[in-house]
Amino acid sequence: MGSTRARIAIDAMGGDHAPSEIVAGALRAQAELGVEVLLVGDPKQIAASTPNASNLSSLEIVPAEGTIEMGEEPLGALRRKPKASINVAMELVKKNRADAVVSAGHSGAAMAAALLRLGRLKGIDRPAIGAVFPTMIQGKPVIILDVGANVDCRPKFLEQFATMGSVYSQYVLGVSAPKVGLLNIGEESSKGNDLALRTHQLLQENQAISFIGNAEGRDVLSGHFDVIVCDGFVGNVLLKFAEAVGEVALQILREELPQGLHGKLGTSLLKPNLKRIKQRMDHAEHGGGLLLGVDGVCIISHGSSQAPSIFNAVRLAREAFDNRVLERIQANYDETNQLPTVSSSQVDS
Repeated sequence: MGSTRARIAIDAMGGDHAPSEIVAGALRAQAELGVEVLLVGDPKQIAASTPNASNLSSLEIVPAEGTIEMGEEPLGALRRKPKASINVAMELVKKNRADAVVSAGHSGAAMAAALLRLGRLKGIDRPAIGAVFPTMIQGKPVIILDVGANVDCRPKFLEQFATMGSVYSQYVLGVSAPKVGLLNIGEESSKGNDLALRTHQLLQENQAISFIGNAEGRDVLSGHFDVIVCDGFVGNVLLKFAEAVGEVALQILREELPQGLHGKLGTSLLKPNLKRIKQRMDHAEHGGGLLLGVDGVCIISHGSSQAPSIFNAVRLAREAFDNRVLERIQANYDETNQLPTVSSSQVDS
């Protein structure tokens, strides 16, 4: 596209707190992130969702009719509701009116709409949702994929996930030579089910990535790995468990620190530290997952997303656009859809 300023289409009608929290997050994103926001949804509901409707004058509202409900089967619902907000948002990217889509609605519908309207990148069999987690090493996150797009996987799918995750880690997270791990029940190459064994061999033979072996559950947040791959069933369980652990840890801090006068004084002194702890542990700070492998930038946020999550989802979308993640993934595949041998230190000019 001609402009370098990212244009982000936001599904204003998707999510448990739509449209009010989605609109609030969108307004903050446009004000603070230097992006142009297109709010997709029912104009009347969007206008009624904010105390000061005049604030919406800075945003472009793209009309849509209805949304895909959480209980609906994605493909059938998308066909029955061609003007649903997620369909309209994806169409904006397809027609180059937007650079990315953010949605906190039905994740299956978002993925299906992306596949139907945007298609897959050349050489990618299945897209994957990548989620970025904090680790024990400050400033060193790990991206885990797939966390929900593909319940059942083949070894070559996981190999493609490793490649896409490596590109994201290198160019967005700033890791010069991302270390890739395969989530498994043991470190040894002989451990795991048939999928793990066959995938291990493929990753080991792939010279375009830096595969360092299996990652056990205790290794996920250790900081020893930059990219961890698994099927979407395991990844989704891991994602939701990690989010719950983070919420429990934050709740324990809230309950225990203010105990007594000394505790209240200590809490006051520790406020800057507690804020940083929340930023590292709270899933709302990460915004959601990037749907890697489709021919367009798409961020799938949590259904429970509120304004801070939407703000951070827009930030993720802008980073993916600014760092040309799609082009870099595509560049890893030649005309025969085979991975070329690339030096891990190679940097795009």
